[in-house]
Amino acid sequence: MIYSFRDFKPVIHESAFIHPQSCITGNVIIGNDVYVGPGAAIRGDWGKIIIENGCNVQENCIIHMFPGVTVLLKEAAHIGHGAIIHGATVGKNCLIGMNSVIMDNVEIGDECIVGALSFIKADEKIESRSLVAGNPAKIIKKVSDEMIGWKTQGTKLYQQLPSEMKAFWKECEPLREIPEDQPSQEFLYKTWNAIKRNKLK
Repeated sequence: MIYSFRDFKPVIHESAFIHPQSCITGNVIIGNDVYVGPGAAIRGDWGKIIIENGCNVQENCIIHMFPGVTVLLKEAAHIGHGAIIHGATVGKNCLIGMNSVIMDNVEIGDECIVGALSFIKADEKIESRSLVAGNPAKIIKKVSDEMIGWKTQGTKLYQQLPSEMKAFWKECEPLREIPEDQPSQEFLYKTWNAIKRNKLK
C-alpha cells in the first residue's frame, strides 16, 4: 500500500513493481525496474529514502531512519529477505544477505557482499568489494570477480521480475489437484547452479 505523510507522496517509476502487501510511506523515491516484495516496510516519515534503478527489496525488509537522515540504496543494490536498513547508504551492486541489520550512518561501498544474519554497527565504513559477515560484522576478504558476477546474475533476475509480475501475476483460486500437464519451472528459469556454471566458462 502507498501512503502520503505530511504532504510527502512516494515517487515510484511506472516500471517498478510494488507488491500491494508492502507498505511505502512518505518521502520515498523508487527508480526503474525496482522490485519490492510483500511485507516490506519502506517508511520515509522522518527522512528520505532513495531506491535507485534496478534495486530489489525483498519480503519483510524494513527501511527507516532517525530524523533528518537520507537512506540511499544505489543502483542494483540487492536487499535479501528480512534485512533491516536503518539510516545507511548501500553502494552500487551490493548484496545484503537475509536477515542482516545495517545500522545508522553505515556506508557500504560498491560491490560489497554482506553475509546473511550479519550486524553492521553504526558509523561503520566498508570499503568497496568487501565480503562482510558476522555479529558484529567484520571484513573477511575482498570480493572476487567470480563472486560479483554471481551476484550480478542473481540481481538481473530481480530486475526482470517487475515486468514479469505485471504480465503474469494475478489473484486466483487454488487448484485442488496437480494438473498432469503442469510445466517444469526449469523450462522458464535456469537453475542457480546452471547460472553459476555459465559464469565460470
